Amino acid sequence: MTEARLVALLSPNRSARKGSRKQSWPAKLGGAQMNRILFLTVSISAACLFGAASGRDLDGRYADSPLREWFDHLASGNGLCCSVADGEIVADPDWESRNGHYRMRLENKWFDVPDKSVITEPNRAGRTMVWPLRNGTVISIRCFMPGSMT
Repeated sequence: MTEARLVALLSPNRSARKGSRKQSWPAKLGGAQMNRILFLTVSISAACLFGAASGRDLDGRYADSPLREWFDHLASGNGLCCSVADGEIVADPDWESRNGHYRMRLENKWFDVPDKSVITEPNRAGRTMVWPLRNGTVISIRCFMPGSMT
């Protein structure tokens, strides 16, 4: 075997081989592999679309709640609340209204609630609730629904 042929065989650039053509990645895949890739792409896309459309009652404990439909459609200026975050009840001492804006305490830290996050429709649940989004140590408020402060 000649040295040039050996270098061509060991080269990461396989197009250095005599008589070989460089193929694009789809041409290198067989029909079964392409079908699997297509199936996975469609499945993941469908899961994202349909998963985001329904509420986050992951364990089914609120399936028979008379407020379920209301919660599923509850939205702030940021979009649907229950689609991406779980709602949490906020105790009365942990939120306040001052000069037309809301503040709330979450994990022992006070947050100013963005006006866009405030739910403006009547609170049928009665309790103050927040839908926080946690990304590592950063917390943002997707939705906030003030209660009656009783």
